[in-house]
Amino acid sequence: MSLERLIGLAAATLTTVSFLSQAYRSLRTHDTHGISLGMYALFALGITLWLIYGILIHDLPVTLANSVTLVLTLVVLALKLRYG
Repeated sequence: MSLERLIGLAAATLTTVSFLSQAYRSLRTHDTHGISLGMYALFALGITLWLIYGILIHDLPVTLANSVTLVLTLVVLALKLRYG
């Protein structure tokens, strides 16, 4: 595996894992009052575009990280819409 791919996978892992705690806490408590709806909506759109980009350029780290991050972001966004 190339150094570039390893760096990409490490970056993807770190940024994706950073969302796990927010998604877990939101699922557990249903407390989303401190979360900005506008920010999460724009973030979800940005992640969707990054995912499309990763697919188009056939880049595994970009595609995997943004797939997982998009799911986590959509979970938090759905909780915000439902309970926020």
